Amino acid sequence: MMKQYMETKKEYPDCILFYRLGDFYEMFFEDAITASKELEITLTGKSCGLEERAPMCGVPYHAVDSYLSRLVAKGYKVAIGEQVEDPKEAKGLVRREVVRIVTPGTNLDTAALDETKNNYLCAIVYLTDRFGLALADVTTGEFFATEFDSSDKALDEICKYAPSEVICNESLHMSSISQEELENRCDASVSTLDSWYFSESICTKVLLEKFKVSTVDSLGLGEFACAKIASGALLSYLQETQKTDLSHITGISVYTTGNYMILDNATRRNLELVETLREKQKRGSLLWVLDKTKTAMGARLLRKYIEEPLLSKELITKRLESVKELKNQMINREELREYLGPIYDLERLIGKVVFGSANPRDLLAFKNSLYMLPFIKGLLGEFSAPLLVELEDELDDLRDLHDLLANGIQEEAPLAMKEGGIIRTGYNEEVDRLRAAKSEGKEWLAKLEEEEREKSGIKNLKIKYNKVFGYYLEVTNSYKGQVPDYYTRKQTLANAERYITPELKELEDTILGAEDKLYALEYELFQEIRRTIADNIVRIQKSAKAVATLDVLCSLAYVAEKNNYVCPTINENGELDIKDGRHPVVEKMIPGGSFIPNDTYLNDKKQRISVITGPNMAGKSTYMRQTALIVLMTQIGSFVPAKSAKIGLVDRIFTRVGASDDLASGQSTFMIEMTEVAGILRNATSKSLLILDEIGRGTSTFDGLSIAWAVVEHISDSKLLGAKTLFATHYHELTELEGKIENVNNYCIAVKEKGDDIVFLRKIVKGGADKSYGIQVAKLAGVPSSVIERAKVIVNELDQADITNKIKDIEVNAGRKSRTKKPLYDEVDLSQMSLFDTVTDDDVLKEIEELDTESLTPLEALNMLHRFQNKLKNRW
Repeated sequence: MMKQYMETKKEYPDCILFYRLGDFYEMFFEDAITASKELEITLTGKSCGLEERAPMCGVPYHAVDSYLSRLVAKGYKVAIGEQVEDPKEAKGLVRREVVRIVTPGTNLDTAALDETKNNYLCAIVYLTDRFGLALADVTTGEFFATEFDSSDKALDEICKYAPSEVICNESLHMSSISQEELENRCDASVSTLDSWYFSESICTKVLLEKFKVSTVDSLGLGEFACAKIASGALLSYLQETQKTDLSHITGISVYTTGNYMILDNATRRNLELVETLREKQKRGSLLWVLDKTKTAMGARLLRKYIEEPLLSKELITKRLESVKELKNQMINREELREYLGPIYDLERLIGKVVFGSANPRDLLAFKNSLYMLPFIKGLLGEFSAPLLVELEDELDDLRDLHDLLANGIQEEAPLAMKEGGIIRTGYNEEVDRLRAAKSEGKEWLAKLEEEEREKSGIKNLKIKYNKVFGYYLEVTNSYKGQVPDYYTRKQTLANAERYITPELKELEDTILGAEDKLYALEYELFQEIRRTIADNIVRIQKSAKAVATLDVLCSLAYVAEKNNYVCPTINENGELDIKDGRHPVVEKMIPGGSFIPNDTYLNDKKQRISVITGPNMAGKSTYMRQTALIVLMTQIGSFVPAKSAKIGLVDRIFTRVGASDDLASGQSTFMIEMTEVAGILRNATSKSLLILDEIGRGTSTFDGLSIAWAVVEHISDSKLLGAKTLFATHYHELTELEGKIENVNNYCIAVKEKGDDIVFLRKIVKGGADKSYGIQVAKLAGVPSSVIERAKVIVNELDQADITNKIKDIEVNAGRKSRTKKPLYDEVDLSQMSLFDTVTDDDVLKEIEELDTESLTPLEALNMLHRFQNKLKNRW
């Protein structure tokens, strides 16, 4: 047995081998040491012909799923070495084979998986500056493929799907995407496969054979060479690990990012679309507000909607029209939701059917789910919205499969598949006969005994049993003369004779082994029913998709009604006009409905950029995020929290909100901030929406102000970018851009002062703030009063200080001497210069003449020019 084990283990060196021995899966040697530690089970030993006992541990076969899930959750691969022949019939050692390899991306244990999230396996391929991506969820049969021309886009897409396992080619390590980055950002198990997986000829062959097509063009992969190789590699990996035909994977959905709004990882994180920024919990996210789905399939699809907003006005409008009709027809909608409630996860149930792991209880859940489909289909016929009409057409009520399960599976069927009690009485005559033999055998024998007594006249005739002869008729010698001719003698005793009859022999064959025959037949019929279900995969998946879509639309309609959302109107001229907009999440977190709504207006002309000033905690970030969320909600087809909303479609939403040091990669807060800003300015278009909060805060005041100023100028220039932007800042100097740049407008958060205290009014008003209210905010935060009072003294002293002293301090802090005898004005806060400096034109001209232009850096030159402008504004 140990020799057989070692030969099997040699074939799967990268896996922990679960080796079936009777009622346990055993592990030996290094596998046992690892598993005992990770699973916290007892490590024992076994004699195996070596000098020392082999380390050994094991888990019960009936509870194996939970142990598997714990191991794969930690990134291990587990090979299941199963007994593939009946021990009762085996000659010598029972043959064992690896029947499946369980990995993080191929775990089928639905109890261990989040039913509201897909469990994706991802393949990423890097070839000549292009990245191919393929993703599959083996529990549902979904399969996607796409490709990218940059590592940033590919990485953002992988993070969007959040796979639990990633496989890649060796070349990926030569790109800018590292294994560590994939593991850290996606929290995934990452492994590099052998080069043959990524052979173009092998990948093409695997795809053609699997999907039974003549060319990859039929799959939509003709123009996507990298995506084709990623898809083929992923399919090969699945076939090798799952060792089935994967019949529930019926096609590949090839897509391009042009179909959906691209959301980078920072934007998804900052807007808290599916989980909160800090706690990583659903509660407090947009998904938490919108998810009132009744099925696991609907919950997964809604998550996908949120992460993939649409770009097509036509498709968005179809969703909105459906939500509108469902919202208006409340009674029909709620009846639909009642029918949706009992429906189990059809997508994952059919996956279990295909893998042969679906038990009788699973098929009963399947049957109960199918029971609801005719009612849903009938009710859908009362709606007229185009998308709802399409769903009614696509929804197959699957009555034949429901009837098969209703007639075939016992209502109280057990979990076990080989212990009988599965098949309903009346479904199969032989099952009924064997079941009767098992329960009524003694009655049959007593009846036959009585009949033979009457026919023969032998009053003491008895039917008995032993292991040698089975059942027999025993007649004492005193009645030997009355034995009928059709009795066949089997044995002679001292005082009796033993006989059999054809009828008794037939009855014996029926009774003896009836239980084993019954259990075997029931299991065979159960498998036959399960295969019939599997043969109808395409029909079931189509109906499951229709149910999921309907569930999402009903959820959006329900939320729209309960939260007083309105239907947005869509335009393609770039106008964004929101009246009394609200943050969908924050308003639900604030008790008593005290959220203060605000208007937002942006367009592609004179209202392109809103510079928003005001103190911390006043609500700038909430206001900007709510605008982004309202746009995003519109483009997923949802109603929005506002009095009215005209939404110009955007191709991307970018956010730059907050940052923290990434010490592991050696990046500071400011470096992360600038990296994100650089990514936004490179990738945004004139149709994008930008949410920028406190750009430039991570460095010195003047550098930060200069960067923020330059960023606003860059965004405002339609030749460079020209994107609609909400720009929150503490740099009040940026308010000077209104009037200088025609498409920049100032807004601020209204604040009411009460002596030394302030009250945030949470209202966006026209104009710029003239104070930061930093000390008041510090007081609200609970900073000790002694610190607050000292801060007031210092700020007054700074306001009254002579600018020359400030310049001297700055020169000292700069750690360098001025190139001229003049003060180093280029490092003075611009607002201070405008307060104290009054000059003449000649002063400015003289200073320009004395400049050493050859030694100026570009930034110093820009700062100097800016300072001259401010001097001229304040000249006599």
